Amino acid sequence: MAADTASLDLDATPRQVLRRPQHRFLRRLLETRLVGTGLTISALLIVCAVAAPLLAPYDPNEQDYAAITDAPSAAHVLGTDDLGRDVLSRIIYGSRVSLEVGLIAVGIAILVGVTLGLISGYAGGALDDVVMRLVDAIQAFPGLILALAITAALGPNIANAMLAIGFVATPGIARLTRGQTLSVREREFVLAARVCGASPAGIVGKHIWPNVTAPIIVQATLLMGTAIVTEASLSFLGVGVQPPTPSWGAMLRTGSQYLEVAPWIAIAPGVAIFVTVLAFNFVGDGLRRALDPRLANR
Repeated sequence: MAADTASLDLDATPRQVLRRPQHRFLRRLLETRLVGTGLTISALLIVCAVAAPLLAPYDPNEQDYAAITDAPSAAHVLGTDDLGRDVLSRIIYGSRVSLEVGLIAVGIAILVGVTLGLISGYAGGALDDVVMRLVDAIQAFPGLILALAITAALGPNIANAMLAIGFVATPGIARLTRGQTLSVREREFVLAARVCGASPAGIVGKHIWPNVTAPIIVQATLLMGTAIVTEASLSFLGVGVQPPTPSWGAMLRTGSQYLEVAPWIAIAPGVAIFVTVLAFNFVGDGLRRALDPRLANR
């Protein structure tokens, strides 16, 4: 009898596996070809950032004065810049800067924004009004202009650029989290926990937070692309990553001065930024469709 039961369980296992939520999620996530493309590009970017010393053919700051603004060749696949530095090596090392800025800036935005959104949405009342008016005030300024002003005031370096980008991105996360919290806090399981005497912190941590994570994950993925573009813009304007650290934005700034004689200096970082942001947007759109049942069948 036990053997029969075991065989039945074994026969049912493949069907059960296919019905598991995580497998359904992965199937919905990967059913769009663009999502697979985005994940592949993102994985390649991570590999380039982690293994930059192994992949780069030259030191990113090595100057060859005999090869200044050389066109792409076998020795320098993407050519050299105005100081004779290998463009490909600087692109590879620049991926480190882009990922570092993106991850830390988005991490700051999520940490502060989610905290404010959860507290504001659950508490309501005067506290909610104060937080939302502060969010409105910050969002009244154009994001790039505000990040530029903050970085210029604090000093032009990568740490201040990350703080500025994280600060600018925080209001959007806070508003999104608050909206989700307002919706979840009126559900029956939250009201039941409140009746049972659960503390506000316990209700927020155990019942509300797990139910608002999906849209935040999607927004964080999309914010990665925005953070990378903002960092490139700040570096292009001279207040972001400072020389000689390789940065795609700084490379664009240099390349803009040599568009007629050495266009590859600007084309390479421009393409890198475009492809990277597009990849994160593909992944974010795929996550949105996979996590939202209403979009899964469209």
